[in-house]
Amino acid sequence: MKKRSILAKFSGLCLAAALACTAFAFGSDSLSASATVPSTGACISELTGLPINAALRNQRPIAVMVDNEKTALPHFGLYQADVVYEMMNSTANGRITRLMAIIKDWGSITQLGSIRSTRPTNFMVAAEYNAILVHDGGPACYNQAYEKLPYTDHLSGGFARFSNGKATEFTEYVTYGGYKNPKTGKSYAGLASRIAKEGISTTYNGYYQGQGFRFAGTDYTPAGTAASRIALPFPHNKSQLAYNAATGTYDYYEYGAAHKDAALGIQTTFKNVILISCSYVKLDKNGYLVYNILGNGPGYYITNGSCTPINWSKNADCAHTVYTNAAGAMINLNPGKTYIAIVPSDVWNQVVIQ
Repeated sequence: MKKRSILAKFSGLCLAAALACTAFAFGSDSLSASATVPSTGACISELTGLPINAALRNQRPIAVMVDNEKTALPHFGLYQADVVYEMMNSTANGRITRLMAIIKDWGSITQLGSIRSTRPTNFMVAAEYNAILVHDGGPACYNQAYEKLPYTDHLSGGFARFSNGKATEFTEYVTYGGYKNPKTGKSYAGLASRIAKEGISTTYNGYYQGQGFRFAGTDYTPAGTAASRIALPFPHNKSQLAYNAATGTYDYYEYGAAHKDAALGIQTTFKNVILISCSYVKLDKNGYLVYNILGNGPGYYITNGSCTPINWSKNADCAHTVYTNAAGAMINLNPGKTYIAIVPSDVWNQVVIQ
């Protein structure tokens, strides 16, 4: 009975979300980046505030679910993400987290992952970017309602399997083009053909609400408290970010080590760090959950070694999460990559910023 009532509530929430997003469709102006528009042949990315190839201007990003279990490390390609979300994926297994990588220039992907399943919260967050969600399955009883929503475009499973000596669940990676495993001889379709086969639009559609982030015209340090080290209350992988004064960015660490790309050795690092406190609902004994991401709460914006309290709010799946300062004004991010952690509200007081 309890599970049936949760599913009924889910259906109601999904219908309400669909109606809200339909009302928004074609009815929102984009926020213009404050940064100077570059010369011909380039434009400013709505995700980073940095110049990108003008051919990408209207290309939808993808949102890729990246397995964050220790066995899945080292990751491939995460450095290519413009925005990376980290959130608790289950209340079981030490509240293990999963990453969701938002990538604008997905045509440059050679190997990304390994990838894993998705959760309802990820559908709601991906929708605000009008992103194509890329994953391998998930709990059908909770995901199906979101998969059927008119603004959801997603690709599940069937991506390239690399022979890396690991268990099967840690061998699936996203590639842009096709891939033939030299060991097994099996061939796999890449993003380009998968998207085309499904008839998914690669350019922003009517559900896109325009640019969500607002960027400062030049690099700045907001008034706040010192923030050279951030420790998050994710007990399974013990996520931390450390300010690198030489690069002016926050290097990401987990499982007690620096997070570096498996192929290139590139340190995963971010110009902006956003932490938000959000409550959640545990859906069943397996630890599946959904965050109350359609709501509001406190948070922190961290950049250039400084931490500022903020507030966040989101009122529909397709609507952007809005980050505001104490005066209620939308905050300006520094141009660059952004890390966003959705921290369970019941451990928000355990966030360490020094």
